[in-house]
Amino acid sequence: MSLYVASLNSGSNGNCYYLGNETDAILVDAGISCREIEKRMKRLNLSMRKVKAIFVSHEHIDHIKGIPTLAKKYQLPVYITNLTLKHGGLHIEKKLVNHFLPHQPISIGGLTITAFPKFHDAIDPYSFSISNKNVTVGVFTDIGKTCEHLVRHFKQCHAAFLETNYDEEMLENGSYPYHLKKRIKGETGHLSNAEALELFISHRPEHMTHLFLSHLSKNNNSEVLVRKLFHQHANGVKIIIASRWEETSVHQIAGSEKLQQNLVVRTEQLKLAF
Repeated sequence: MSLYVASLNSGSNGNCYYLGNETDAILVDAGISCREIEKRMKRLNLSMRKVKAIFVSHEHIDHIKGIPTLAKKYQLPVYITNLTLKHGGLHIEKKLVNHFLPHQPISIGGLTITAFPKFHDAIDPYSFSISNKNVTVGVFTDIGKTCEHLVRHFKQCHAAFLETNYDEEMLENGSYPYHLKKRIKGETGHLSNAEALELFISHRPEHMTHLFLSHLSKNNNSEVLVRKLFHQHANGVKIIIASRWEETSVHQIAGSEKLQQNLVVRTEQLKLAF
């Protein structure tokens, strides 16, 4: 089994991630316009007919801007918490509104989506793990600090969209006012390159094949800098920049044969134990 994934846009100007298998797909957030989502998916040869739902991480405009139009046009279910719906001011047809609970898997066709809480300055923010049988991809952006939930889910991923928002030195020496720098660096702000790298180095699973560096700041980060930083520690993991200006290519994420063999061995051991 495989997952096919792409970032349609990633940054403070809009976020939207596509994840799907051969027949079913979801979008995590839709912070760019419906028209732009359609254009970018068409360029990638992705069909809106496969998209079965939108999952909403939090209420900031760069994550929800395109949802009302997109949901209405394609009659897409929107999975969102009550608090996020209320504070986002979203006008969505009642029949399209669905709610999710933390750590409770939701099935969309052949996909399984699990939400878990994160640290961010939003009313009720979540990250998501998306699985297709034995393959798991995480969408982990807009995070102020790592936590046990993030570490646990990251360890399960074959691929992940991981926030690398800012370079600490660039932010410190940049033109942002003090209160904004404090907000970005705070425990409910964003992950720095260094914090994301520490998570990657310390908790990367053996079966991880792709890492999408995501939500890069326009003013406080550099694609060249962060790519070089992660390439030094990639050890075979493909490093991709999720741009704030354009879509990535579609990447096929396949399950690891080694991981599957290990799971078979553990299953047989459990059978013998009982």
